[in-house]
Amino acid sequence: MKRVLSAIYLSFPFQLLLLHFRKFQALLVFWLVLFATVNGQFMKIFGADVLFLAPEYLGNVNVISAAFLGSAVAVFIMSWNISTFILFCRHFRFLATTANPFLKYCINNALLPLAFVVFYTVAAAKYLSFKELLPPIEVIFILSGFFAGLILMLSLIFYYFFRADKSILRKMIPVYQNPGQYITHLMPEKTRYNDFSLLKVKWYMDTLVTVRPVRDVSHYTPDFIENVFKRHHFSAITGILAAFLLLVIAGFFLDSIYFQVPAAASITLAFSILIAVAGAIAYFLQSWSIPFVIVCFVLLSTAYSFSWIDNTNKAYGLNYTNKKERPVYAAAYLDSICNPAAVAADKANMLTILNKWKKNTGEEQPTMIIINTSGGGHRSATFTLKVLQQLDSITHGKIMKHVFLINGASGGMIGAAYFRELYLQKIKGRNINLKNEKYIDDISTDLLNPIFSSMVVRDIFSPVQKFRYQGFNYAKDRGYAFEHKLNANTRNLMDKPMKDYRNDEKNANIPLMFFGSVITRDSRKLLISTQPIRFMMRPVYDSLQLGAIAPDVVDFNAFFSRQSPQNLRVLTALRMNATFPAVLPNVWLPSSPVIDVMDAGLRDNYGVETTIRFMQHFDEWIGNNCSKVILVQIKDRASGGWEQPFDSDNLGEILTKPFLILQYNWFKMMEYEQNDLTTMYSNTSKGRMFKINFEYSSGKKENKASLNFRISRLEKKDILLAVGNKNNTNSFNKLQQLLQPR
Repeated sequence: MKRVLSAIYLSFPFQLLLLHFRKFQALLVFWLVLFATVNGQFMKIFGADVLFLAPEYLGNVNVISAAFLGSAVAVFIMSWNISTFILFCRHFRFLATTANPFLKYCINNALLPLAFVVFYTVAAAKYLSFKELLPPIEVIFILSGFFAGLILMLSLIFYYFFRADKSILRKMIPVYQNPGQYITHLMPEKTRYNDFSLLKVKWYMDTLVTVRPVRDVSHYTPDFIENVFKRHHFSAITGILAAFLLLVIAGFFLDSIYFQVPAAASITLAFSILIAVAGAIAYFLQSWSIPFVIVCFVLLSTAYSFSWIDNTNKAYGLNYTNKKERPVYAAAYLDSICNPAAVAADKANMLTILNKWKKNTGEEQPTMIIINTSGGGHRSATFTLKVLQQLDSITHGKIMKHVFLINGASGGMIGAAYFRELYLQKIKGRNINLKNEKYIDDISTDLLNPIFSSMVVRDIFSPVQKFRYQGFNYAKDRGYAFEHKLNANTRNLMDKPMKDYRNDEKNANIPLMFFGSVITRDSRKLLISTQPIRFMMRPVYDSLQLGAIAPDVVDFNAFFSRQSPQNLRVLTALRMNATFPAVLPNVWLPSSPVIDVMDAGLRDNYGVETTIRFMQHFDEWIGNNCSKVILVQIKDRASGGWEQPFDSDNLGEILTKPFLILQYNWFKMMEYEQNDLTTMYSNTSKGRMFKINFEYSSGKKENKASLNFRISRLEKKDILLAVGNKNNTNSFNKLQQLLQPR
């Protein structure tokens, strides 16, 4: 047994594995990220694991998408082999005297890649079976595509290196024909070359099934060994450049669905390039690697500070060209916007809309419904749309006549906006069945894959490409990819500027929508509407008028009045409302100083804060004209704050708890505060207010839909089942009762 263990320890494959952990551990980070991503331990909240476990191509998880991923994994494996081969070759000089040294190195360096392939296969099989609900034969078929892509790409790469080895051999023939140039004891000075090595190897794998003892190569000159390896280095670098060019070319054609390869494949290819760059820096700069990286970071930071590099995302439709007329983002300017006269004018306009809404209901004392829908990515968008379909069904198509305002955040607003657009198309005469399940399929179709594909292919590697909208040019990035895919998913119905909704909202044909986002500079809320809403910029003053309250909301139309705010693309307004941190880019706006905004959920994830302020401003009208107000709350999580408690089960969690407690409990604290706000308003308002909750709560924890822009078949099924659970059924019944005439 001792001899067996000793033989394993002194084998080239095992010694190589140890060498990776002893030297240049930074290169192992890429493997760690891949393992952690597939296992759901890294960026799971962003849906990164799904991109790998169920890769999509042309909108489906199929054998072709799996083959793309398999090919990308093969390129990554070879990039890692190439980089480590270049870095470590001086420690296994004996390979220089063998045929096809790089091929033999790859065979002996296969332990880590093999472990990942096995790990991925098991994880993908489980996910496809239990989350995507695919039958075993289809799972096997998809995984066979992965292996086909992996093996085919490895074969092509090895064929390239095999031809390179032949070329190297031909070029080395003149040297081999003169042994005096590379055999030390045949040279005038008979010296033997001795070099310290981190490897102590007795045998290596010559092929996949044969082993050979390691030869003593100390009689070869250092120049000869280096010459052999350097020729292989050149061939290896050529292969990496080919992968880089592939990503650059793909970036130019990413708008075509045929070039939208699985995001996991793009990410893996990017890792292949990054690992090669990291290896090159370590090889050429040695101990100067870290100072070099620091200098590069400082240079990039300087270029960004002086606007030599502009990677900021823009709001499509806004005018960024006239810098002299940009509004000043300062307290005095915000105060001037919401002066008493402006507030009075905007309130008068809103009262006109309220009166038209009342007239359109055909009732003397109508019931007003305000819908608040929460953020939550695809699960919230799907749940919201299904709830609205059910509400339309139980009210026989009358629910939208009673809805005056829709407000909320992120995914919920996407689902609500799509339903509102379908309703608008229906009342304009199109043959649309609002209860059709195909609209659920539309809103639940993946958005995550194009976002990550664009992040890698366009944002990092491809030159900046432009597109034109409303007379202005904007860069194509992952924000553009999100809108492009959302537009395709929603049948191109919402690809219009905000002004196209203005008259229908003005005439109360459809409910108003407030698209919110948060200004990162100071956490003020930015509200986008087709109507002037400067009265929303401040809370309602108290009875004692204890002094002016500083505006904590910015009316988008008023603030950017000179930048054509009504030309803002509706899809962009939705994206600004749903700018999930890191996944989508913050949107930078043409102000002075420049401000950027992100997800509305950071401040008002449930939409209650905005709704209550609106109702406070029109409390008297509501009390005089409405029989009751129903606040319909559509949430992607159960109330009470019991979901995902912040436990401290180990030392690491105990140490980090003081720093992460706010992050983990952010939405729960928001819910507690907004419950208080709703209660206070209800107790002081002139009208009768009722609140009805529709909540997505999963029957099984493992079936709970994840919080990102992609859901599996099992998660989609779980969401649709949740709409009909006991609590939500009671809410539907209660709403029907409240809508009955007095």
